[in-house]
Order: sequence, then C-alpha cells, then structure tokens
Amino acid sequence: MAIRIVRLGSPRKSGEGIRIGTVRRPPRGVPRSEYAAQDWYDVWYPNLAPAAETVKMAMAADTPAAWQAFRRKYRAEMATPENKHTIALLAALSRTSNFSVGCYCEDESRCHRSLLRELLLEHEAEIAS
Repeated sequence: MAIRIVRLGSPRKSGEGIRIGTVRRPPRGVPRSEYAAQDWYDVWYPNLAPAAETVKMAMAADTPAAWQAFRRKYRAEMATPENKHTIALLAALSRTSNFSVGCYCEDESRCHRSLLRELLLEHEAEIAS
C-alpha cells in the first residue's frame, strides 16, 4: 500500500487508487462530471494546495533564491494544525491503502507536489515510485 505522487491529467497506473487533486483550481474547460474519467482527480482537496499568492511566487521563481522563498512559504502554510493533521492522516492511510495526490505541473521538481512528497515522507508515509 502506498501514496503515488502524480501529475493530474496523466494516465492512471494500475493499483493507483483514488486521485486527490491538491490544486487551487479545477481544470479549465472540463465538466465536473469528467474530472475522474479524464484522469484529473476523483476528489478535489485544495487545502493542500499553496495559497493563491504562494502559487504566484512559485510561477515567478526563476532563481534558486526565489524557489527557496516559495518552499519556505508553502511549508509554513502546511505547518498549520489542520494541514499537519491532514498530512499525518494521509501518511497513516498510506500504510493501509493505495491512493494518489497530485498537481497539474509538468515538472515535479518545480511544483508544490515535490514539497508535499517531502512532508509526507517526514510523516513516514509509504510512497510508491
């Protein structure tokens, strides 16, 4: 059992389980009834997405220092009690269930999902490769 960290909209892998969209906004131009069928997500959970202003920081991060500023800001957002509890819950569920979390970004290394992966690992989540 494990969590997969995925790019939303990519083809699902066997045994992936439900997809949780950790994005601020639903996919544009896609009817709500098609989110799962088109491999976007089964459940939208924007609580683990960066705040709108933090997303802007990530999009504008064109230097290592700017990316580090985004990292600090997102990790601070995830340090709130409600987000820490959610991350701990997902980590615990990863030991008994298959599911995935994801975002739209093409490059995980320049996406909040890379940081979400780190946070889940810090909470001893089982992460699938």
